[in-house]
Amino acid sequence: MDRRLEILPGLLLPLGEVEYRFSRSGGPGGQNVNKVETQVEAGFPVSSSRAIPDPLRALLLEKLGGRLDEEGWLRVTVSESRSQFRNREIALERLAAILRDALRRRKTRKASRPTAASRLERVRRKKLHGEKKRGRASTRSFDSD
Repeated sequence: MDRRLEILPGLLLPLGEVEYRFSRSGGPGGQNVNKVETQVEAGFPVSSSRAIPDPLRALLLEKLGGRLDEEGWLRVTVSESRSQFRNREIALERLAAILRDALRRRKTRKASRPTAASRLERVRRKKLHGEKKRGRASTRSFDSD
């Protein structure tokens, strides 16, 4: 049975395309740390995955440009748990979250204008600031030689 990771409704990524690397994890864990390779690095080929339609691939490559390596792979490293199995699950969740976030539609910003009250408040603050500075000028004394 080919398991799949759901990114969005209708967009399922086959887990067979996810590549794992394991290494020894640092941090607490006693002798377990020195013996067991619990740190997981999960990689997904965004640029060459057959499961991602071309328009979505272009969007992902644009949005995730800084997170992808030279070959177009998205990589996530996890060493939170002492269990390799649990770290693998966390890595998959993070991959899905990153891809989901990159595909999420952002609301377009609607240009707005400052309210009349905010404009008046800004002018009032500027006048106060100017008065404060004028007050400083009159207290200065210059000694002439």
